[in-house]
Amino acid sequence: MKIIILGAGQVGGTLAEHLANEENDITVVDINEERLRELQNRLDIRTVIGTASYPNILRQAGGEDADMLIAVTSSDEINMVACQVAHTLFRTPTKIGRVRSTAYLTRKSLFSNDAIPVDVLISPEQVVTDHIRRLIEYPGALQVLDFAGGLAQLVAVKAYYGGPLVGQELGFLRRHMPNIDTRVAAIYRRDRPIIPTGDTVIEADDEVFFIAARRDIRTVMGELRKVDRDFRRVLIAGGGNIGERLAETLEHKHQVKIIEHDLGRCGALSEKLDRTVVLHGSATSKRLMLEENIEDCDIYCALTNDDEVNIMSSMLAKRLGAKKVLTLINNAAYVDLVQGGEIDIAISPQQTTIGSLLTHVRRGDIVNVHSLRRGAAEAIEAIAHGDKRSSRVVGRTIGEVDLPSGTSIGAIVRGKEVLIAHDDVMIESGDHLILFVIDKRRIRDVERLFQVGLTFF
Repeated sequence: MKIIILGAGQVGGTLAEHLANEENDITVVDINEERLRELQNRLDIRTVIGTASYPNILRQAGGEDADMLIAVTSSDEINMVACQVAHTLFRTPTKIGRVRSTAYLTRKSLFSNDAIPVDVLISPEQVVTDHIRRLIEYPGALQVLDFAGGLAQLVAVKAYYGGPLVGQELGFLRRHMPNIDTRVAAIYRRDRPIIPTGDTVIEADDEVFFIAARRDIRTVMGELRKVDRDFRRVLIAGGGNIGERLAETLEHKHQVKIIEHDLGRCGALSEKLDRTVVLHGSATSKRLMLEENIEDCDIYCALTNDDEVNIMSSMLAKRLGAKKVLTLINNAAYVDLVQGGEIDIAISPQQTTIGSLLTHVRRGDIVNVHSLRRGAAEAIEAIAHGDKRSSRVVGRTIGEVDLPSGTSIGAIVRGKEVLIAHDDVMIESGDHLILFVIDKRRIRDVERLFQVGLTFF
């Protein structure tokens, strides 16, 4: 596939890295020559220097025969104009645009072929906010992912000493909870992936990814770790777009406070939010945290635009008594360094956003993609089509499907029913299959499973 990526920032660069390794023809456009040179030195891609919305620059990037344009520059306006130019001059089939401002996003009628022709809108702040909200809904989870409209969920937790399943084979899980159907899709042990079998033994500190129907998630979590009480008191550092949206989402069910250093922004937040307490001050102020009884805080969320402030304020909050700390970190190199110590959950916004973009790049009927383990693995929701003659999966049991190495099927969603993947479950046309892929080099093989041909025999 020939793809033009506009913007070589964190999201654009990370996306280029994902797609360049999957046999795509990638061109990246940016005004930052140094950043383009750094990407070209690492990746097999083309680069073009210039303003991403200019017709001559898009033509130079290969706009005349591009299959897809992904506009993820830091400017909403450039992204929207670039999609307009690509549509008008080149009839680019698929145009994806990152738009952050709620002033645009609340006017859905703006985005159509008759107005601004953006086929897919991506709002990173909303994606990250939803991600954090799910983690707050499930205390103790490291990652919570929705599939099939939320009917099934994939959850990552760390197994703790004393958990009922630690030291037990996975086969014990089914015997221990005969009325709850679940499947462990993968285990990460000392950062190495394991595709589990029935005799795999769970060890303390394993990062366990399991899938179940939404209604059963809390029960399964309780088998793998100590059950945390629900979060009630939430303290947010940073009143930017993400902090504001998170407070707006939580304030009617939680006690929410926001720390914001800009006095003007504090005033704006006070007017927009109903029940949230807005505090003017520094997120790294020990005095302010003590005054606000940080020791009573269930979760501290550091969501400023400064990684160092987020990391330092999170460590301070934890040492002063916050039960959990969640930290937004833009520099992906920092994420693995800090998570698991005093910082309970580190979130990379670009990795969280990448899944939304990859969903529209994958071949076959792929309706959901989530990037896992900072891009090392993926969870994919794909729809099976065809019949036994035209499909590699329909009309076969899960045990009969020739899955690529490092790939497992976690569940099938059929209508409103969640079927956990056991070898004797038959796959039907229209089923939503949820797959876990630990070897990114096999993504193309996974996609081919869901491409319907005239016949495969």
